[in-house]
Amino acid sequence: MTNCKTIAICNQKGGVGKTTTTVNLGVGLAMQGKKVLLIDADPQGDLTTCLGWRDTDGLRVTLATKLTDIINETPNEPLSGILHHKEGVDLLPANLELSAMEYNLMNALSRETTMRTYLNEIKNKYDYILIDCMPSLGMVSLNALSAADSVVIPVQAQYLPAKGMTQLLQTISRVKKYINPHLTVDGMLLTLVDNRTNLAKSTVEALEKNFGGTIKLYRTFIPIAVKAAEVSSKGISIYAYEPNSTVAKAYAEFTKEVLADGRKKERLHAHDAR
Repeated sequence: MTNCKTIAICNQKGGVGKTTTTVNLGVGLAMQGKKVLLIDADPQGDLTTCLGWRDTDGLRVTLATKLTDIINETPNEPLSGILHHKEGVDLLPANLELSAMEYNLMNALSRETTMRTYLNEIKNKYDYILIDCMPSLGMVSLNALSAADSVVIPVQAQYLPAKGMTQLLQTISRVKKYINPHLTVDGMLLTLVDNRTNLAKSTVEALEKNFGGTIKLYRTFIPIAVKAAEVSSKGISIYAYEPNSTVAKAYAEFTKEVLADGRKKERLHAHDAR
């Protein structure tokens, strides 16, 4: 039995800060002494390039390779091809090859659980696995939800497309019902918050009105900042680029909330076991 927690960072809307959250939560957890694997589950490879690997097409081993090995039952070293970043996190990268997996998974016997099968081979090496999902609810994202223990939903502080959020929650609910009964939603993280406007306040009110009864909204809000936009081209986290920025401080606080949730769940499991 492994204590590794797998979190899918998921929202089918693009531009909400999924990749930024994956990087900075991952590095934040590593700074707290946790062993962390980040998985790029988007064919665009934004997480991979964000961490400094620009030539994604030149990568020999990616998430697509691992999923193909599982589908074809090809015996391979599960940890081969995992990249190591200087800030203490590991990365399983992605490139455009992952696009073909949408079709390949459709024809696979274990099409919804291929990623879970792979992660079960490596989970004992990590405390946290974070999956940066693509902005769609296709087969690869479905695999991420099937492999995850929980979901964090980044939400941009602007007019809220409640319909999109409802669709995402319905998908999570179906995955929980049919494939992964232990899947939970840890919470919604408000990102790209501009404190000079009332938009954040109205977004919070809309979120609490529509979903507050069932889903937690994290106390930490991630502010919008030029530094956060700049950092994506530097191959490092916000902590390494601008450690005293409001964004770095916000992600450090968010990391503490995620760790506190983990400790709370551990205590509940221990209590249930007794």
